[in-house]
Amino acid sequence: MAKLTLKDIDLKNKTVLVRADFNVPQDASLSITDDTRIRATLPTLKYILEQGAKKLVIMSHLGRPDGKVVAKYSLKPVSVRLQELLGQEVLFLNECVGDDIKPEIDKSKEKVILLENLRYHAEEEANEANFAKKLASLADIFVNDAFGTAHRAHASTEGVTHFLKSAAGFLLEKEIKYIGGAVSNPVKPFMVILGGAKVSDKIGMIENLLPKCDAVIIGGGMAYTFLKAQGEPIGNSKLEKEKLELAKSILEKAKTLKKEILLPVDHLVVDSVDVNAQGQIVDQIPDGKIAVDIGPKTIKLFEEKLKTAKTIVWNGPLGIFEMDPFSRGTHEVANFIGSLRTTSIIGGGDTAAAIAKFKLEDKMSHISTGGGASLEFLEGKNLPGIAALTDK
Repeated sequence: MAKLTLKDIDLKNKTVLVRADFNVPQDASLSITDDTRIRATLPTLKYILEQGAKKLVIMSHLGRPDGKVVAKYSLKPVSVRLQELLGQEVLFLNECVGDDIKPEIDKSKEKVILLENLRYHAEEEANEANFAKKLASLADIFVNDAFGTAHRAHASTEGVTHFLKSAAGFLLEKEIKYIGGAVSNPVKPFMVILGGAKVSDKIGMIENLLPKCDAVIIGGGMAYTFLKAQGEPIGNSKLEKEKLELAKSILEKAKTLKKEILLPVDHLVVDSVDVNAQGQIVDQIPDGKIAVDIGPKTIKLFEEKLKTAKTIVWNGPLGIFEMDPFSRGTHEVANFIGSLRTTSIIGGGDTAAAIAKFKLEDKMSHISTGGGASLEFLEGKNLPGIAALTDK
């Protein structure tokens, strides 16, 4: 069912409540070290202001204060950064609910208001109806632009929709279009790249996408559990022993469905995971060695497969990309995908961090802003923050 989006509603003279994801990393002195999430929601905020909204009230969480006021999780530093990025005054209120919040909003000369951390209240994560109602009472319309929390039924994502007409912001709309589209109706050939450390994190995704895709490429730490399941030596490489049977059954299922699973055919190995470790390329991992990246033959194999793809979903790096000597596989495959005329969808978290590290963001069709949310969406799950929005 299609959901209302920002352009479907009249915003003129309305007070608009926006759920943003301003859960940004900060250093010890509470300076924001990465403002990507704030920047990502600027198109939505600017559009609302351009459409003549009376007031723009923004709410978010930051960190895990567990229902208590914890000074280091205040959104005050975010309001300062937001003001710089928006180029206009932002009023910061040191609470998100309470008798004086609405009067403060109504009388403020500033058009943009940022509320204090929602998670200072335990009722937020408990999706407590009265708390949601208090938030909803601050505005005429609700816009959800926080994909990173869309997989949680919280008061600020699901609860408020019971009291206000609700629409998706531009960022959320883009996530629905790209990730939702890849899951429900991908343009083929459709290839999935899976990496990262654990098979267990990706089970739901493999089961959902295997019948729909044309091939699955597996790299990163999880590849060694699959190689071991095929009887290959993996030395001291990452292994989820208790997932060996599962890996075998996934390989069997792929055979039954006539889907190709590509695994690494050569590896960069070291004695210990250390940035100064002496690496060597091997076809078979010797005893005592640890594989930390895919080798050149594997890069070639993966690229050969990917070059015909019309849709690529990538979730999980192909090696320990954080360490430069072990980043070649992830970097080269990312570069190659960036050169293709294909729809490339990067599923949040570490993969997004890798794409940012290699400065390839503008070469990808879509980089998801939600780690857990994009994973659940790719698993085919219904996300409460999306499901709750008003139907068109």
